[in-house]
Amino acid sequence: MSWAKKVLRVNLTDGTIASEPLNMEWAAEYIGQRGLATRYLVAETDPQCDPLGADNKMYMATGPLTGTAASTAGRYSVITKSPLTGAVACSNSGGFFGAELKAAGWDMIILEGKSPEPVWLNIVDDKAELRSADGIWGQSVWEADKRIHEITDDPQTRIAAVGRSAEAGCLYSAIINDLHRAAGRSGVGTVMASKNLKAVAVRGTRGVGNIKDPKRFMKETAAQKVVLAENAVTGQGLPALGTQVLMNVINEIGALPAKNMQLSQFDGAHDISGEKMLEPRKSDGKPNLTTNAACFGCTIACGRISTIDPSHFSIQDKPQYQHNSGGLEYEAAWAMGADTGVDDLDAVTYANFVCNEDGMDPISFGATVAAAMEMFESGVITTEHTGGMELNFGSAEALAWCVEKVATGADFGRDLGLGSRKLCEKFGRPEFSMTVKGQEFPAYDPRGIQGMGLTYATSNRGACHLRSYTVASEVLGIPEKTDPAVTEGKAGLVKAFQDATAAVDSMGLCVFTTFAWTLDNMAPQMDAACEGEWTVDRLLEAGERIWNLERDYNMNAGLTAADDNLPERLLKEASKAAPTEGQVCNLHEMLPEYYQLRGWTTDGQLTDEVRQKFALPG
Repeated sequence: MSWAKKVLRVNLTDGTIASEPLNMEWAAEYIGQRGLATRYLVAETDPQCDPLGADNKMYMATGPLTGTAASTAGRYSVITKSPLTGAVACSNSGGFFGAELKAAGWDMIILEGKSPEPVWLNIVDDKAELRSADGIWGQSVWEADKRIHEITDDPQTRIAAVGRSAEAGCLYSAIINDLHRAAGRSGVGTVMASKNLKAVAVRGTRGVGNIKDPKRFMKETAAQKVVLAENAVTGQGLPALGTQVLMNVINEIGALPAKNMQLSQFDGAHDISGEKMLEPRKSDGKPNLTTNAACFGCTIACGRISTIDPSHFSIQDKPQYQHNSGGLEYEAAWAMGADTGVDDLDAVTYANFVCNEDGMDPISFGATVAAAMEMFESGVITTEHTGGMELNFGSAEALAWCVEKVATGADFGRDLGLGSRKLCEKFGRPEFSMTVKGQEFPAYDPRGIQGMGLTYATSNRGACHLRSYTVASEVLGIPEKTDPAVTEGKAGLVKAFQDATAAVDSMGLCVFTTFAWTLDNMAPQMDAACEGEWTVDRLLEAGERIWNLERDYNMNAGLTAADDNLPERLLKEASKAAPTEGQVCNLHEMLPEYYQLRGWTTDGQLTDEVRQKFALPG
């Protein structure tokens, strides 16, 4: 029973803190982390509440395997209602914060209400207190982290904080833990700041026990670590190049969106790739990549630690960026590079540093800048709006200027902080917003990878690759190769990925393990660790239950089948890249079958049969 079986409930309005037992009936049905916290969200909040109002709640949740000896067991998730989409938000993060929370004896923190004044939460094992954020509010994540460590006087304290962007109301602000790991998407940081909560600091000394069968668990985890080590992706590609291993691969097949998804290939892809990060610079002979890094318990180590060329214009007078910090991952490099037309590796790295420092989702930030650039080149946005800055595709100077403005919410940065959908609506060009349900697209063109089109359209948290990573099958051939250009069979593929991923997220494991593992590898670890019998079938059933619960929440929040759609550009404007030339995303061929496989109505609503099958609330 590797659940700690304890929940920390923090009422920020009245400043009270209480311990309560974890609902184990729900844990048996929804596992933990993403699934279990969503079940609490459904029970405790009105789906139509204001995401930035006091009635919305935020859940920081671990999984039953978080903090254990299982590989990649360092995950935690933040669950709330998204201010960016109005849909359910679940943002997953690695690093060490999740394991520390579990080691302190907590499965979950429930944050409700709104503090009258800015505060931060300090947790040391079973003791928790709210402290004044006077002198910390208004600081960046990096500054706040340093100050809180000085106050706690414990270098092993793990901190999750929001930056100035969240305080300024940027709708895609993130929660940053361990300086450069992020619960990054859907604006969870914005919700945290709206509650006047600057940070959560945790020190756990109790460790993680309660393992059902310790000997069997250690045997199973050891065996599965060998599988990860011997796999070409998890044992070689990701450690060497990180997720940036994909930049040139996706570009070569004509599925790398560029310049606000007008194009499906980027001429400068190599210059912002993982391979480029390894090349020595002319100025000092050092590469962009310093080393790889791992989260708690991870045997893959896909994280990047990087430096910027000290002579680069972006940092010449900024010593705080002239050191090693969290480097580029594929999605960030694409959004702030290819999608904006910028092929300056140091400029993109600088933008990434600032996103970490002040807590912005680099995907939404980069895609929003790309939309602004298209509107600028179309004459819709002018230098009068920007205060003189020319937002041209390919401008490294414009990218650096934009990230600095969004970080503080200054001037045009406040407009950019609205996200692509609201920005484009404000300037009368909604068709330039490359979003689903208000969330910006990641780095795969659905004209070239059909399954990803259906993935984006049906994702419960808006456009997202991590809810159903069909790239594994359609491009990499994992677990089996499917043709990215065809729509046949993609509805079943997407559903299978969605259900399995929901289970993985809820256990407290990293989705990157699925390049090597299936649920056949995970179920024995879960069964050895946790009370009850955990089989592949049970995990899949739980994953499907979680998916339907999220869907039901969204429908009750006001979303409809009309939101399961893609921008017209991707449905009607064909790719011009040679490998995918002439292709559009044929969503209409896949969506009806998907609804049918889900057991939903033709307009995407849950049926009574589905509700009964999964014993859904309401």
